[in-house]
Amino acid sequence: MTRAKITALGRYVPPRLLTNADLEKMVETSNQWILERTGIVQRHIVDNGMATSDLAVEAGRRALAMRGMDAKDLDLILVASVTPDHMFPATACLVQDRLGAKGAWGFDISAACAGFVYALVTGAQFVQNGIHKRVLVIGADVMSSIIDYTDRATCVLFGDGAGAVLLEPSDDHEGVLDFVHEVDGSGGQFLHQPGGGSRHPASQETVAKRMHYVHQEGAQVFKFAVRKMYEASTALLERNGFTVKDVDILIPHQANRRIITASAERLGLSCDRVLINIDHFGNTTAGTIPLAMGDAMNQGKLKKGSLALLAAVGAGFTVGAALVRWSLDGPVGPAE
Repeated sequence: MTRAKITALGRYVPPRLLTNADLEKMVETSNQWILERTGIVQRHIVDNGMATSDLAVEAGRRALAMRGMDAKDLDLILVASVTPDHMFPATACLVQDRLGAKGAWGFDISAACAGFVYALVTGAQFVQNGIHKRVLVIGADVMSSIIDYTDRATCVLFGDGAGAVLLEPSDDHEGVLDFVHEVDGSGGQFLHQPGGGSRHPASQETVAKRMHYVHQEGAQVFKFAVRKMYEASTALLERNGFTVKDVDILIPHQANRRIITASAERLGLSCDRVLINIDHFGNTTAGTIPLAMGDAMNQGKLKKGSLALLAAVGAGFTVGAALVRWSLDGPVGPAE
């Protein structure tokens, strides 16, 4: 079976910064409190009027430029996001139009923080089965649009950003090797946006109750994330005849530094084999893993031939882990 390999990577974050010092002026918190609990120093936040498709389009353009490919050559565009520009049409449709990808179709994937891994694996299936040859996979979120900046438990965590990869057929051992995905819908109550859907359509009441913002029970999310990132990663490695010693780099979803380090410790991975960049970007939901891929390449931790383990847990609960034999050499351009 033909594998799907990553042949280009593009990233984009808006230039505006929201630092811990800024948050100290907005909500009852402190730089020390945020650092100790999250590991975050700053986040990139969009200006008014900028939406998820704007970030997705720029990340997509950068990926295409890295490959030297025209958007007209794309077959499929997948956008992972929980902050679409609109309920409909899909953000993938907006991206397709603005990129000028006349021959491509596409759709959105909603899996929250596991969204990029889900989209990557979904795109890989089209390539592996010989249906398509060029698939653009984008993870993008404008989390600042659904964050309550009076709630210090959530407002310190999230930033805005996007990353895109191009998938093409591989003629060797490189590419997406395998995946383990899972959902546990019983955990949906612990991380969700209650208002805005068909259950609680927008109304004066839902706005007054602040139901259109992210609601999270941090302790529940923490415990589930650490356990499931470990379990999914271990199952994936064992199924493919690998051990942790074979993993060159763990690229986890950047939700919280404590979640990342706890998961790595359970797996038995040393810090030098784990990519952590949450200090610069915060939690950009579907954008975290492609943003981290670029930093891993620029730091020399992710090279052509590296075995990369991707792992994420998100609202739903959604769980995603994937093994990728890397096919690119760095460095890549900055995300800013």
